[in-house]
Amino acid sequence: MKEMDVAIIGGGPGGYVAAIKAAHLGLETVLVERDKLGGVCLNRGCIPTKALVSTAELLGHLQRAEEFGIKVKDYSVDFPAVMQRKERIIQRLSSGVEQLMKANQIKVIKGEGQIIEPGRVEVTKAEGQKETIKTKNIIIATGSKVLRLPIPGLDSKGVITSDEALSLEALPSRMLIIGGGVVGIEFAGIFKALGVEVTVVEMLPRILLPFDEEIAQRLTQLLKRKGIEILTNCQVKEIRENHLYLEVLVSSSEGEKKLETEKVLLAAGRIPDWGNIDVPGLGIELEGKAIKVDKKMKTNLPGIYAVGDVVGKIMLAHVASREGIVAVENIVGQETLMDYRVVPNCVFSLPEAASVGLTEEEARKRYNKVKVSKFPFIANGKALSMGETEGMVKMIADGDTLEVLGLHLLGAHASDLIAEGALALSLEVTAREIISTIHAHPTLAETIAEAAEGIIGSPIHLATKG
Repeated sequence: MKEMDVAIIGGGPGGYVAAIKAAHLGLETVLVERDKLGGVCLNRGCIPTKALVSTAELLGHLQRAEEFGIKVKDYSVDFPAVMQRKERIIQRLSSGVEQLMKANQIKVIKGEGQIIEPGRVEVTKAEGQKETIKTKNIIIATGSKVLRLPIPGLDSKGVITSDEALSLEALPSRMLIIGGGVVGIEFAGIFKALGVEVTVVEMLPRILLPFDEEIAQRLTQLLKRKGIEILTNCQVKEIRENHLYLEVLVSSSEGEKKLETEKVLLAAGRIPDWGNIDVPGLGIELEGKAIKVDKKMKTNLPGIYAVGDVVGKIMLAHVASREGIVAVENIVGQETLMDYRVVPNCVFSLPEAASVGLTEEEARKRYNKVKVSKFPFIANGKALSMGETEGMVKMIADGDTLEVLGLHLLGAHASDLIAEGALALSLEVTAREIISTIHAHPTLAETIAEAAEGIIGSPIHLATKG
């Protein structure tokens, strides 16, 4: 093989997007992947869980069908068919990524990649043979792995990770989820909708700690109303096997108690995974377990970049993709910087929540004067028509300039609506500029314009005192 311009180790959303961008910019590119293209996101994360979320949402619509004047009888969940649909979606997208590699003339090598030295990558293939790649630049995009907590009994039969949860052949009667972050809350909603009794155990004072506190608290109330038990300030101390079920010993300020469950889902977070790369041995600087990079995604070694979960910044697929693009653009000399200030964060719970920018708590610490405006979904015509009135928009703005500092949503299609907030923050838009942008009626997007109206005065379609 001739010398390449860039070799990318890892074919997840950071690696394969970087490969495509590199090809678009005229670079000779090789991508090394030990498993499946698309990484955790496509095969065992974002995509399969969203397929199951869609099933859960449809079940919710069926249960409320009579509200819309439709009588539905004798429906049931065919769980194997649900999982087969999920697999079809994964396969279609995986094939799509493979086609993109071919269309962009990107050489893909299946195997375990390791860096021998800057400019040289060695790939060990499944059959054991090795291939050496000479390259001007290297991008490490090896992703992350599940964080395993030091809990006695964690290796018990019936304790699963998200990988196994997405491969279940039958639904358990009860599931205890360790972790109230994005992964834990999404799975809680999915399995509860499918008829599983769900308990979430979170050691912190509340779920979804990165989110605005008010949004997280409101979502907690809605999830509890749906029958999901949420235990905060609570720690799992031990898991014991019983021939019929698992006994989970938890402790809180109220003391210790035993919970019985069929499955325990470990969803307490992820940590960077270097794959087969001897990162410390190469002299690459670290921040904890994460590879240290600058705003150009450069490591301390010339010609070596790192992107995605392995750098430990914000472990989200869209962040990894953007970091991959930033790395490639710097390889060709475009001097692009990564901006984490405008990263949208979404949880595909039922209902959804989404956030970008500063929370109210953060804004009040950084700014002398802050304005906060809220608009409820129940006052929006489209939300009422959809029967999706559980939710709100919360906008945070600089009290002097009215520049939007943060946008936080709870409700239907929050993950879609947050794009307007991300664009607003990226362009340093003010509330007045959002108001001056005509929002189509009737749409859920009007809730954002109404929240902006609240920053300068009062929302148009909300009765206020005065």
